[in-house]
Amino acid sequence: MTEALLQIVNLTKIFPMGHGKSLTAVNDVSFDVGRGEAVGLVGESGSGKTTLGRCVLGLIEPSSGAIVFRGENINRLSRPHMREFRRRVQMVFQEPYASLSPRMRIGRIVEEPLRLRQDLTPAQRGKRIAEALAMVRLEQSSIDKYPHQFSAGEQQRVAIARAIATEPELVVLDEPTSALDVSVRSEILDLLSDLQRRLRFSYLFISHDLTAVRRVCDRVAVMYLGRIVETARTEAIFDRPLHPYSRALLSSVLYPDPKTVLPRFVLSGEIPSPIDLPVGCHLHQRCPWAIEGCATRSPSLEQIQEEHWAACFRAREKVLEPASL
Repeated sequence: MTEALLQIVNLTKIFPMGHGKSLTAVNDVSFDVGRGEAVGLVGESGSGKTTLGRCVLGLIEPSSGAIVFRGENINRLSRPHMREFRRRVQMVFQEPYASLSPRMRIGRIVEEPLRLRQDLTPAQRGKRIAEALAMVRLEQSSIDKYPHQFSAGEQQRVAIARAIATEPELVVLDEPTSALDVSVRSEILDLLSDLQRRLRFSYLFISHDLTAVRRVCDRVAVMYLGRIVETARTEAIFDRPLHPYSRALLSSVLYPDPKTVLPRFVLSGEIPSPIDLPVGCHLHQRCPWAIEGCATRSPSLEQIQEEHWAACFRAREKVLEPASL
C-alpha cells in the first residue's frame, strides 16, 4: 500500500423519502485511495457508487462519516481551502456531450477549471490548454471548435483534458466509457492508463464494466446496496472472488476469446429495495451460499488474506477452494 491520498471513513448518506421512509444510498463505507493508485468501485446500478463519488467531490454532504483528503476532512474546509480542493480533485462524467457546454469553444471549456488558479496569467493558461489537448491526443485546432463538431470519443477526450489541466492529484471517473462504442472505449482506457502512469495522479474509477476496471485499476472495491462487500488487488478479485456477489458479477462478464468459458454463478430473485432492506445480510435471500445466521446477522468487512477483505460468513472456507474464475 502507498500513502493514502484519500480516506473514506464510515461514510453514510441517507436521503429522506417522505412518509417516514428513507433511502440509505451509502452505508458505513470505509476505504482508501493511495497516491498514484487507481481504485475501481464496481457494482450494479443503484449500489451507491455515484452517490459515493459525489460525496468525495463535495457535491453532496454525507449524513455521517468523513472524507479525508491529504489529511483534512473536506466537509470542514474553509472557502479558500475548498477552492484549492476543487483544483486538486477533478471529475470525468459518464455522458461526455452532456458534461460540455454547447455554447463554449473547446479552449474555453478546458480553461474553465484553470480559473481556479489565480496565480496563472492568461498566457500560462493558454499553455496549459495546449498541453492538456496534446496529452489527450487532440489537434491544437480543436481549441476553436464546439463540442458538437466532435465524436463521442473525442468529446470524452476533451472532458479528460479539462480534468487534467489543473494538474490534479485525484481524478474521479464516473462510468467514463459506458456511453462509447467498443473500439472507442478501448482507446479511452488506453489513454487513461497512459495518463495515470505519466502524471502519477490517483483514480477513483466508478464503473459496472469489469473488463474496463481490470485494465485500468490496481485495486477493486465491490459495492452492493450501499456497502463494500469485498475489496482486494484487482487480479485477486478476478482470480478468486470471496464474496458471492463478486462471484456473480464476474461470472456475467463476456470475454472476447470465445474459448474462455467461466462457470456460472447465479443469484436468485431481484435486488431488494434500498428503502426496505432485509434484516441480516442484504444478499441472503438471493445467495446460494446462505446459512442460518445470514438472515439475522450482517457480516462485517474482515481481512481474509493479505490485502483481501470480504463481508461474508463463508469467505474463509472459500479460500480453500480451487480458483474458479
